Amino acid sequence: QVQLVESGGGLVQAGGSLRLSCAASGSIFRINEMGWYRQTPENQRALVARITSGGSTYATGRFTISRDDAKNMVFLEMSSLKPEDTAVYYCKMMVVIEPSQYPRQYWGQGTQVTVSS
Repeated sequence: QVQLVESGGGLVQAGGSLRLSCAASGSIFRINEMGWYRQTPENQRALVARITSGGSTYATGRFTISRDDAKNMVFLEMSSLKPEDTAVYYCKMMVVIEPSQYPRQYWGQGTQVTVSS
């Protein structure tokens, strides 16, 4: 099995920065796309940033995504945070467990980010 564990969330003042981390463990042959999503009680889970295995990235606004394949980790750098960035942030990875298998989707448990005004 594969497990994803996020860390780095917390309470920050508006204008501040946070760095989220997500580490995958378990039986992993390769990780394809990695991404970060966020969800509030009022909204569906929405894409924040993603990065391909080749390093191509997409990120909204003030966020930057990066990855460390040697450690099976993905990071989200968030700057100039605003109260509307408050949400639970989830990482997602497309993991290939064996060379002959298609990638499977795995999610972390989520980490709370709260931005105070």
